[in-house]
Amino acid sequence: MSVFRKQASPPDGKDSKSSLGLRLNVFFFSTFVIFCVIIIRLAVVQFVEGPNLKEVETSRDTKNVPLAAIRGSIRAAGGEEIAYSSPVQSLYITLTKEYIAKSTDKKTGETSFTPEARANVYALANNLVENFNKYGDPNGEKLTVNDVINSLDLKFKKYSGFMARRIKAGLTPKEVAYFMEHKEEYPGLEVVEESNRHYNKDTVAVQTVGYIKPFKSAGSLDIYKNIQNAMKKIDNDPGLTYKDDEFVGFDGLELQYQRELRGKNGYQVISVNPQNMAENIENMVPPVKGNDVWMTINKNIQLKTEQAITEQISWLHSHSVQGKTHPDAVTGYAVAMEVDTGNVVAMASMPDYDTNVWTKGSLPTDVWNSIMNNYQNGTINPISSGVSGHGLQSVLLLGSTIKPLSVLIGLNEGFFSTSTTYQDKGIAYFGKNDKSSVRNASGHVYGSMDPSRAIEKSSNVFMVDMVGKKLYEKYGNKGIGVWDKYMKEFGLGVSTQSGLPREFLGQINYTNTKAAGSAQAALVYASFGQQGSYTTLQLAQYASTLANEGVRIKPQLVSKITDPDGKVVKTFGREVIDEVTTFDKSFWREIKKGMSSDVTAFSDFPYDFARKTGTSQQSAKGDLRDNGVFIAFAPRENPKLAVAVVIPEGGFGSNSAAPVARKIFDAYDWEYGLDGVPKKSLKTEGAKDGADAGKDSENTATTNN
Repeated sequence: MSVFRKQASPPDGKDSKSSLGLRLNVFFFSTFVIFCVIIIRLAVVQFVEGPNLKEVETSRDTKNVPLAAIRGSIRAAGGEEIAYSSPVQSLYITLTKEYIAKSTDKKTGETSFTPEARANVYALANNLVENFNKYGDPNGEKLTVNDVINSLDLKFKKYSGFMARRIKAGLTPKEVAYFMEHKEEYPGLEVVEESNRHYNKDTVAVQTVGYIKPFKSAGSLDIYKNIQNAMKKIDNDPGLTYKDDEFVGFDGLELQYQRELRGKNGYQVISVNPQNMAENIENMVPPVKGNDVWMTINKNIQLKTEQAITEQISWLHSHSVQGKTHPDAVTGYAVAMEVDTGNVVAMASMPDYDTNVWTKGSLPTDVWNSIMNNYQNGTINPISSGVSGHGLQSVLLLGSTIKPLSVLIGLNEGFFSTSTTYQDKGIAYFGKNDKSSVRNASGHVYGSMDPSRAIEKSSNVFMVDMVGKKLYEKYGNKGIGVWDKYMKEFGLGVSTQSGLPREFLGQINYTNTKAAGSAQAALVYASFGQQGSYTTLQLAQYASTLANEGVRIKPQLVSKITDPDGKVVKTFGREVIDEVTTFDKSFWREIKKGMSSDVTAFSDFPYDFARKTGTSQQSAKGDLRDNGVFIAFAPRENPKLAVAVVIPEGGFGSNSAAPVARKIFDAYDWEYGLDGVPKKSLKTEGAKDGADAGKDSENTATTNN
């Protein structure tokens, strides 16, 4: 038996070599891929994530400390500085380890400053005081060693460890020169330019200009909350960060134009250690000065307006009008607004005060008590704006000044025409079974009259019979809404859009039909001015809207904004808010004709002008008090200036408010010219100086409204 076997082929080496090559290729390819991934990742880290990582690292190792900019000025129309900042040099020191090194007691675990740090602090304080006394103002405030040590805030109660401490403000040139020359001897020392805020000593429109407070006291205002939120969203520019001790606008134009006036803060870049303490000052970016805001208010007209109110109040205390004086008239408010531009040339809330009391950062109790009732703007709000002897504030009922608009409404609704004749019997009845009634002031009976004469004689009964009652007859309860629509079209009960902070929209009473007794009663009382209380600025805008025949324009308080080099960066001009187009031209002629009450204060006024006196009655301490109200615009044709004046508890408007308005018109005529020709530019004999304009006008009047 034989066995056959198949013999395997001898290996030739080709298969094994192929397998080894494949493994090597896979190895090198994998290595290549890994290196590519590493290189790409490094590139991403360097070029894409690098800036962010660098910023994170920088923010971990350095801090930005803001340096306040010099605040821009608020100027009157003629360029006079009303609120301005003067540069001062201040000495700051950033605490470094030389002054704050601490040691820990091994037994108690308590930490305290090392003897070396304590010695350094006292050596620094003594050295600074010595040089302050040597180079500082010999008549200035003397700092002690304890004052300096307290300013350093070594226990970090006021500032974070890396924040610079202000040691002294208002360095003399000699002090600046010394500390700059010996800077290397004082670790962390910097001389920083800051500013002090000042207000014109003439107290020009102080409530309109407003005032400042430290940011730490103003952070509750929405504007600063919004600014801080916006800064976080837009960028991380440290120049936009506010300092706690930085002064910011808190009211008036100072607040309204905070962004423009502030400029842009500078900042120091401080390197810090892990304990958040300063190591070195790495860099400093200087602040950028704020812009200047130019008011439309003319300083001369403003001061004459303030003087006119003060003098008129004094006159009312000492002169008897219709058998009585008015000792409780202690406040007054006035606004003068150009009809064609909207420029407010005067805005006075009296009594006023010296705004410089706010620049110290805090108010003594006695100072606060002296200004608490008149530090806000009484021409735009009733809060803390001064009160009369019996507590009446600055926002009062319109009284008869509403009657031109009442007649316009009656004409527009078709209740009567310009030629309608009405028989004034001195009394008008309304309500169920005509049980209620309204009489004319002082019981006057005027007899036959057309609409213009009803305005001129200030007939209450015409307004009741021909407007108030007829609105109710036509619309019923919905007549309230119709009346309200007309009021708002003329700026009564809505914002003037001046932009001033805390502007009051007025007190609307006619919507409270329950208090009035009925919708008809509300319309009746509203028709002659006893159902709506409005600000003096609203009254001035209302007078301007009458002068513009239904075109309501925005009151402008600022004409332009300029940068620190004087370049104009923004201008403001005439802005139309809305326009009433439903009134016929003949209606306007009729009401302007009727705005012709006899007012003795204007007996020698050289211009034909439109005016309306008013006496609003409001209850205070159990009695009805007469408040003087007056609106006017001049000239009657092609009007240039509208004026509104309110004197709480001043009696009839013709006796109290009108004489103030006369002096405002005279002052404007002197500065700008009611006919376009400034009287101060005329060299003719007998031309009066604006300070004396209106001085000879009588303060008594022949009307009772």
